Amino acid sequence: MPNSNYSFTNKRTSLYTLLSAVFLTNALIAEIIGVKIFSAETLIGVKPAQIHLFGDFVLDFNLTAGAVIWPFVFVTSDIINEYFGKAGVRRISFLTAGFVAYSFVIIYAVTVLPPAQFWLDVNATDPSGQPINIDNAFKMIFRQGLGIIIGSLTAFLIGQVLDAWVFQYLRSITGSRKIWLRATGSTLVSQLVDSFVVLGIAFYIFGNWSLAQVVAVGIINYLYKATTAILLTPLLYVAHYFIDRHLGKEHAEDLANESAMSSFM
Repeated sequence: MPNSNYSFTNKRTSLYTLLSAVFLTNALIAEIIGVKIFSAETLIGVKPAQIHLFGDFVLDFNLTAGAVIWPFVFVTSDIINEYFGKAGVRRISFLTAGFVAYSFVIIYAVTVLPPAQFWLDVNATDPSGQPINIDNAFKMIFRQGLGIIIGSLTAFLIGQVLDAWVFQYLRSITGSRKIWLRATGSTLVSQLVDSFVVLGIAFYIFGNWSLAQVVAVGIINYLYKATTAILLTPLLYVAHYFIDRHLGKEHAEDLANESAMSSFM
């Protein structure tokens, strides 16, 4: 007969591995695709918002493509926090930041490789017949400015540490009840900081934006992230359901209580 403690340890390890893999993959993809800016209004077929903030700034809901999946990163972070505590979140957050930095180094190195002539020739025109330089296009898509990379990584780490702390603080008040409150509340607080830190570093310190423009764009970004975080709240309950089935409800509750206690020791 298999040892129940050994079986639970294996399940707990496999759960953390799976959640960490989802977290890391989504964060890495979000960083790489973040160079594209898309119009949320055009996507859903409505007119541009044309929001007037701070005088001359007229803003629409133009967002980075990375914003599409960033909310899933924070949902996964909250699930990890629930069962593995702040230490579990910190571990995967710093590991992810290291892999993101490594990815940008490799991407930069690849963009400076000399292109093969036949590659340039067979990709000399786009589908409409207009001439293009595929090597320049490759560089423009994959290269991101140093300021954006530093700002993004800094905001990511600050946001994750803050999210983990707020989550466990709210859990100390609510106990095992009100999952939605601690998950959504921690995300709303951390994303408020994240939204302004990344813009401030990337475009104010390293760029040429004014402080007013950073604040204006940050507000638009935060409105999107906050709305998405609220809409994704049901996913937390779905995840808890399947984790309870995977670990067993009693083991799952014990693991969550253990992570909460260790986070405040």
